[in-house]
Formats: sequence, structure tokens, C-alpha cells
Amino acid sequence: MSERPIQLVIAYDGTDFGGWQRQKNARSVQEELEKALASMHKHPVTVTGAGRTDAGVHARGQVAGFFTDIETIPAQKFALALNKLLPRDIRIMEASDAPADFHARFDASRRSYRYFFSTDRQADPFSIRYTWQLHRVPRLDILNAMAQVIPGEQDFSAFASAQDPSPSKFRFVESSVFWAEGDRIVYQISANAFLWRMVRSLVGTMIYLEQDADDAARARIAMKRILDSKDRKQAGPTAPPYGLFLWNVEYGERDYGHARR
Repeated sequence: MSERPIQLVIAYDGTDFGGWQRQKNARSVQEELEKALASMHKHPVTVTGAGRTDAGVHARGQVAGFFTDIETIPAQKFALALNKLLPRDIRIMEASDAPADFHARFDASRRSYRYFFSTDRQADPFSIRYTWQLHRVPRLDILNAMAQVIPGEQDFSAFASAQDPSPSKFRFVESSVFWAEGDRIVYQISANAFLWRMVRSLVGTMIYLEQDADDAARARIAMKRILDSKDRKQAGPTAPPYGLFLWNVEYGERDYGHARR
């Protein structure tokens, strides 16, 4: 029986998950998806994700792929069928046919993350799971001065977890920017790929430096010094996971990085 590849766009609340990747001692998004697919197919089905989000990190546009041997279900109908089997904190937003050799992780050309901050003095119960409660209004000009240091192909060793197994710590960041949305601050970063905890380390460092920065120029110099040091000990604390969302994953020609191996 022939198999066909299916591409999913997935949103999930990461609060009660140990992360995307299947693991022995914690609930994972991958495991819940594979359980639902196994129920449909009556045999194990492996799911591959575009990004391995950490414990507590959310997704609005995670992408995953799997192969199905069910010939009677059109690709788009997998969204409805899976949502009937999945827990409420995971939703399939789209399902479609994929290229024959589709690989959700290795074929991705751009990933975008957003980090959300609340500036309210009092945290409300509807946002506390999805924003870092700063209880103050940070200075956007200073934050963006530091954010402008990040784009380009650079060695991000200073912002990678010590456990990151990547042989190269170089990544190409396409954009990095903060903006205000009402009583929230949003940070978005887009890159060809990310190191483990890279986004949270960048965010935590910029928020830490902003508090005591005299002006935008000095904040920019401090951020550049940390980046150039390639030393994680020089960077600031890691931001909490609950403000971070894997926002979007794109596919297509790569302007940077190697072709799929």
C-alpha cells in the first residue's frame, strides 16, 4: 500500500507540556499527535516537527509532517479528524498534501518566534499563561537599539544553552524588532534556524540590560560586546518560557544556510 505525505499546521498551549519532542517522563506534543494518528491508522505513525519547542513554550504556527496509508481521507480532512482525537490544548489549524520527500524540519527556510510581555501593574488570569509580566513599561528605543545588533549571519554561542549539540553556533537572523500593542510589548525574531534556548537568552539579556541602560547607544554597545564574546556567562538571564510562541514556519528557496542534506 502506498503512502502519501501530509503537512500539518499546529497551534498548542505549551503550559502543560514538557516540550514538542517525545520524552520518557513528561507529556509532549509529538506524543499526543502520534497517539491520535495511531488511533486513526491502527498502527504507529511517526510525526516530524519543524521546531523542537521547550517545556512551557507555545506555538501558533508549528509545522509537522507524517506519512499516511489511508487513501479515503482527503488531506484537508485530517484537521477535523485529528481535532476530534486530540486534547483541547492542541489544535490542527491546517492539513494539506506535501511534496513526496517533505521533511518538516530540514525543508524549512525561515522560522519566526514572537515573545510577549505584559506591562500591566496587575496580571490578569487570561494573559498570565502567555506573557512575561514585567509590571513596568520598558523603553522601546533602547530595546530596539539592542535588537538591531542581532540580524545577520553571526556566531550566537553567547546565547546558546551549554547543552546545545549543534556543531556550529552560526545562524542567520533576518529580522529582530520590538513593538507595542496596547498594554503589551511584542518581540519578533526570524531566522533560518535557532540554537537551543537562543531566543529566550536573547530576550532575557535585552530586558536585563534595558533596566539600567543610560541610553540606546550604550545599550547597543553592551549587546554587541556580549555577542562578540561568544561566552554565555557574559549574557543575561534566560527569559521564562511562557511568553514565547513559535509563530510561523516558512518553506521555499533558501537565501542562507546549506541546502537540505
